[in-house]
Amino acid sequence: MSSRHHIDDFMRGRIIGKIEEGRKITDVAREFDIAHIVVSRLWKSFKTTGMCSRGHGGGRVRSTTPAEDRYIVLSAKRNRRTTAQQVANQYLAASGKQISRKTVVRRLRGGEQYARKPVVFVPLTRQHRTARLQWCREHQNWTEQDWACVLFSDESRFSLSSDCRRQLIWRESGTAYRPENIQENDRYPTCSIIVWTGIMINGRTRLHVVANEIMTGQQYIDEVLLPHDRLFVVLSVINLFLWTTTQHVIEHSLFRIV
Repeated sequence: MSSRHHIDDFMRGRIIGKIEEGRKITDVAREFDIAHIVVSRLWKSFKTTGMCSRGHGGGRVRSTTPAEDRYIVLSAKRNRRTTAQQVANQYLAASGKQISRKTVVRRLRGGEQYARKPVVFVPLTRQHRTARLQWCREHQNWTEQDWACVLFSDESRFSLSSDCRRQLIWRESGTAYRPENIQENDRYPTCSIIVWTGIMINGRTRLHVVANEIMTGQQYIDEVLLPHDRLFVVLSVINLFLWTTTQHVIEHSLFRIV
């Protein structure tokens, strides 16, 4: 069987010339090592159009125009949490033409819009940002010994509501932290529990499950802080002792080396 390869216009002209001389299609195909069906189609096309050059196919016609492509991208930007199928439905209502979900995805990719998980954060006010920046500046020169006497505590709420972040948004690459691409998440409408813990250098407290979600400041001190504060004091003394001993050993070693 002859190998399949591209036939340029010069070879097409030679094949047509051989056939016009009275040669059979089978003999011409064998001479040029080309499939019989290829030579036959070439001869039929020459008799119909009078041309032996290969016509360039236009390919499949695009279902949307450049203006409609911009409309699809703009629809996704206006509501970044909309799905590709919803964008296709909006396009159908606006233009009267139906396109598939895959077509919408291709147009969005052409507009550098990709489906990504939104960044979730707790909204901060201007006062929150100012206070945090001031706190960082006040503690930027603290030593390891200073931080050894600090207990960091935090609590997390585990809710039965959906927080799996399966909902995607359309955004450009490298724009995860832009305000329009961030999802605020500070509500827990369904049943949940709160788990509290504290961490410090070389130590941590036990996990504490807060049974009652509604808790006053005094209850927080009595039920959470005070029971774990004793452990924190013990760990602080141990860490301070270890740090002092380590520094003494290092200084003594350096003195002996010198």
